[in-house]
Amino acid sequence: MDVRIDPSWKTRLQEEFDKPYFTLLTDFVRKEYRAGTVYPPAPLIFNAFDSCPFDRVKVVILGQDPYHEPGQAHGLCFSVAGGVQPPPSLVNIFKEIHDDLGKPFPPNGDLSRWARQGVLLLNATLTVRAHQAGSHQNHGWEEFTDAAVRHLALEREHLVFILWGAYAQRKGAFIDGKRHLVLKSPHPSPLSASRGFFGNHHFSRANAYLAQHGIEPVDW
Repeated sequence: MDVRIDPSWKTRLQEEFDKPYFTLLTDFVRKEYRAGTVYPPAPLIFNAFDSCPFDRVKVVILGQDPYHEPGQAHGLCFSVAGGVQPPPSLVNIFKEIHDDLGKPFPPNGDLSRWARQGVLLLNATLTVRAHQAGSHQNHGWEEFTDAAVRHLALEREHLVFILWGAYAQRKGAFIDGKRHLVLKSPHPSPLSASRGFFGNHHFSRANAYLAQHGIEPVDW
C-alpha cells in the first residue's frame, strides 16, 4: 500500500503507522486490492489528508464508508469525482446549502474545492470492497482515523466538527465543545434527512463561527 500522505499529517500519524494494528490493516488492504475491486483507487486512499494539510484544517466533516459503486469514491467523504452522478446524500447536502445560503447547485459532486479551503472530508473507514458497504470496517481504519481526529481536537482550536448521524456523533464524542464548535444532526441520507438534517443550518453556522474567530469562512 503506497502511503502517500501530506507531510504535516505523516509526522503526526507516524506513531499509528508503527503500531501492530496498522501492519495488520496494511496486509489486509493489500490482499483485498489484489483479490478484487476495492474503492477508492489505491493512490487516493489518503486523499482527504493529501488535500487538506493539518495546519490548514478549519472544518471537519466525518463520514463512515467510501462509496462502493464504480467511479464514485475518490478519498473524500460524501464527494464523487467530476462527471459522476451525485448520490442521494450529496444531493441532500446541496439542497441544504441552497436553502441555508441561497447558493445554486454546483455543476458536479466533486468536493475537492472544499478540501482546498480547509475542509477535512474524512471517512472513518478509508477503503471498501466493491458493492459491499461496510466490508472494510473493524480492520483498524477506525483506530487510525480516530487518532487523526484526536490530534486535531487536542492540538488545534476553534475548528468546526460536523457530525451527521449517530455513527459520526459517536466517533466525535470526545471532542471538547468549549474549544471547538461541534454541530450535530441526522444524516443527509434520504432515510433520515427529513428528520432534522434539512434546516440544520450547519453551513451558515460554521461560517459564522469561523468569522467570529477571525478565520476565513468556507465558500460552500
